[in-house]
Amino acid sequence: MGEEVEVKMKVKLFGVWSSPYSRRIKLALKLKIIPFEYVEEELSNKSCLLVKYNPVHKMIPVLVHNEKPILESLIILEYIDAIWKDHPLLPQDPYERAQARFWAKFIDNELLPSVWRTFLSKEEEKDKTKKEASMLLKTLESQLKDKCFFGGDKLGYLDIVANVVAFWIERVQEVVGIELISQENFPILCSWIERFYDVSIAKECLPPKHKHLVYIKARYEVAHGTNKDNN
Repeated sequence: MGEEVEVKMKVKLFGVWSSPYSRRIKLALKLKIIPFEYVEEELSNKSCLLVKYNPVHKMIPVLVHNEKPILESLIILEYIDAIWKDHPLLPQDPYERAQARFWAKFIDNELLPSVWRTFLSKEEEKDKTKKEASMLLKTLESQLKDKCFFGGDKLGYLDIVANVVAFWIERVQEVVGIELISQENFPILCSWIERFYDVSIAKECLPPKHKHLVYIKARYEVAHGTNKDNN
């Protein structure tokens, strides 16, 4: 019986240390106190197991539960919440749950691409792209209102999705020299970021800052160089 329980609880996460999408899954698993094995991938030299579990996109993160792979971070988060009921991440109210899903897609499909365009834009385009990204950030900030977290009084699904706002944007703007988020422009969002860092498990799931800044700088230089060559 003990062995059967152990098999049912077998969880493995394939990720990359610098990826905010991998960090989402790590944070969710830790918040729910789910034991798991972490496998660090090298995307320039993908493992056979990663290709086996994600043959379509061959990308991370991949959660493997009892040898069954679940792909894409938003889908993985919902799967984790459905399988392990303790410490729920999504709101229990159907309408609030639908709203959380909507804003999660807003972050991934609209906000993040706009922010990245701002960081990579040419000098003459910077004002326009920064204004567009700032408007989207202001739209996201409006969802906090007087709440501590997006989900209410405690860190939940949408906060986990927005981890990329809590640390990635801050660190990229430090490297690139374009300020998008500041206390002056986004006081409510900045207060949320402080509360996010105050959650010990959330802080543990952030990539080491110095190492991450070095990685971002190298990636930015490659991406910005490619951007120049293509224009």
